Amino acid sequence: MVVVLVEPAGPINVGSVARLCANFSVSALRLVSPRCDSSATEAIRMAVHGQDVLSQAQVFSSLIDAINDCSRTVATCGRLDHGDIPLHSPESALGWLIDRPDEQEGGAEPLALVFGREDRGLSNSELRLCQRVLSLHSSETYPSLNLSHAVGIVLHELRRLQLLDDKPGRCSPDPAPAQDMDDCLNDAEDLLLEAGFLLEHTAAARMGKVRDLLQRATTRREEVALLRGMVRQLRWAIRTERS
Repeated sequence: MVVVLVEPAGPINVGSVARLCANFSVSALRLVSPRCDSSATEAIRMAVHGQDVLSQAQVFSSLIDAINDCSRTVATCGRLDHGDIPLHSPESALGWLIDRPDEQEGGAEPLALVFGREDRGLSNSELRLCQRVLSLHSSETYPSLNLSHAVGIVLHELRRLQLLDDKPGRCSPDPAPAQDMDDCLNDAEDLLLEAGFLLEHTAAARMGKVRDLLQRATTRREEVALLRGMVRQLRWAIRTERS
């Protein structure tokens, strides 16, 4: 399990999250384009016994790079303006996160929890990179939580679900990696623009709906590869016919 923080701005929050990772046996902390120094005195002081997690935190330039090796990803959203992106309860999203086939447990591909910026969270395009998006049961009048508080609540709920004796399912396959999905959708968008099905000014919104559909279906790596192969063959056929 890894925790991913996107553009964290406060060293106190980063240090607090490192401590929470140690509290709840999270193996790694990843930072995407951090806006603060994770080695600052405030971060080290707040990490307490999570200083190993803090010192080993990996830094990435983009969210897709940070989660590309992760088999399952859940993002958090406290914004009201999330468009038509479906939001799941913590129980539903986190239950899905740990509902893996027995033969995959202990495998090399980690699971990821993704948290957004302190001031504005994750963008809709970033939320769509993750296979599930959860929303905490906070007040509708003021839903946004402090970053480290949100991490603590989510990790506690995750730990509670992990400790339950009755774990239903545990057989759903892992979805395709984020980069595979992104590459496939980019190829599909190019094809649909070329065929006239999409228009430049509406392409992003319509492809967002296609991404949501594939995420809900938990589309596997080999299925995404099949779709991408079909798209490329269709594009080749169109160009060959036109030439």
